[in-house]
Amino acid sequence: MSELTSQRLTLARERTSSGEAIEARFLVEHKGFTFDIDLALPGRGVTAIFGHSGSGKTTLLRCLAGLARPRVGRLVVNGEIWLDTERDIFLPTHKRPLGYVFQEASLFAHLSVKKNLRFGLERVQAAERRVDLSQAAELLGIGHLLERMPAGLSGGERQRVGIARALLTSPRLLLLDEPLASLDQKRKQEILPYLERLHDELDIPVLYVSHAPEEVARLADHLVLLEGGRALASGPIADTLARLDLPLAIADDASVVFEGIVGGYDSAYGLLTLTLPGSGAKLAVVHAPMAEGRTMRVAVKARDVSLLTGTHEHERSSVLNVLPATVVGIAQDANPSQAVVRLDVDGSPLLARVTRYSLDRLGIVEGMRLWAQVKAVSLLA
Repeated sequence: MSELTSQRLTLARERTSSGEAIEARFLVEHKGFTFDIDLALPGRGVTAIFGHSGSGKTTLLRCLAGLARPRVGRLVVNGEIWLDTERDIFLPTHKRPLGYVFQEASLFAHLSVKKNLRFGLERVQAAERRVDLSQAAELLGIGHLLERMPAGLSGGERQRVGIARALLTSPRLLLLDEPLASLDQKRKQEILPYLERLHDELDIPVLYVSHAPEEVARLADHLVLLEGGRALASGPIADTLARLDLPLAIADDASVVFEGIVGGYDSAYGLLTLTLPGSGAKLAVVHAPMAEGRTMRVAVKARDVSLLTGTHEHERSSVLNVLPATVVGIAQDANPSQAVVRLDVDGSPLLARVTRYSLDRLGIVEGMRLWAQVKAVSLLA
């Protein structure tokens, strides 16, 4: 083993002992493709694995599941060592306490939904079960389907049953490999609320592979961006989406995601007020009433933010949300006539796409204080 590889594995052990929940270091070499990553991931919530086809998303899941055996690697999940090539440790797939859901739910066609679920449940000894059948059925909204056969289910229902069956194995890690990829838009919208419930109610780390930005924005707490078998970035989703050195920030649909706390409601105008945690900045959103104190996930696209400088009476703007901000970075957009500006709104990141003409005309530079006009806000959950 090379000195560099030994140093990396030693570093991984040090990070694990310091409290990192999932440590994944894999080197896999195929003909014409090398997969080489070193990740420290949170031990709960949803980590999205994002990247174009061929970036290594499925290879990562296969290594985590033990379906691929890296030449060099180490995997520690909440203190349990599943892989350490330096110590010749390799826990086979059937001994790894994980659930794996593929793009197509592989249900047993000759068994009812209930019996499919019991198959997952019975793989775990009673004393080790952390999820029971009724809990999984309620969580995924499939209680009314228990006596149905798989042939009579819609695509979305099949996926929900597949996820419930995976949960009934009481996994310490749940792997979802593009579970919505085979569904049409209507079915995706039906299943997303159930995936959000997994995020909110289960203390199980979820790795969610996707190439759909809207799914990532809605579900993920942490984001890993893969490209060419390497991890370009790994970090909290709000910060990672706003990084100007990554391709996500200059994409046509670039956006930022953050969470707001529901405050007051103006019934006369149908406006809901959200407060951004940490900053105290407030957003007004056209929406139905919501319970005060509830946390809501919000997305703002870079193309929906314009910039205002000087001493204009911003209170007279027709735009609902005009926030004081500081310019912290400027990058060239994929379109040479435009630029992307990263803003700091009292601790919350924001992106604005503007023309280079406007950038020069307004004299926008790093460190400048100005106003960010947020023309549209999307509530994701």
